[in-house]
Amino acid sequence: MRDTKDRIRHALSFEIIALFLVIPLGAWGFGLSLGHVGVVALVSATIATGWNYLYNLLFDHALIRLLGHVGKSLVVRVLHALLFEGGLLIILLPFIAWYLGVGLIEAFLMDMSFTVFYLVYAFAFNCLYDLLFPLPAAARP
Repeated sequence: MRDTKDRIRHALSFEIIALFLVIPLGAWGFGLSLGHVGVVALVSATIATGWNYLYNLLFDHALIRLLGHVGKSLVVRVLHALLFEGGLLIILLPFIAWYLGVGLIEAFLMDMSFTVFYLVYAFAFNCLYDLLFPLPAAARP
């Protein structure tokens, strides 16, 4: 299993890189100012960073309990990304609707757009992260 320092590096690098991508893409895609998308993205990233740490810790404990290790197959990686983004979608929806002054349906569509981006991004980021920072030998299957 990864240690606390590694989990913090993972969570922060994930969010910082994502912000450099999602703010200009979101502003362009939704026709909003960089400022509005930036606030939504920064608040969302702050919440997501805490969720990322907690979720990955809980997910690894579940893997150890179910499989005896934290190695992730392709199917487990897809499940990992879907569950993470689904939880974050539920957490962020009220904030997006309130801050942008839009209805829940419009906020949901915006949030789903971000979710699709982050699903692809999370999958790619985590695969690359595991290559750059491999699991300790004791944690591999």
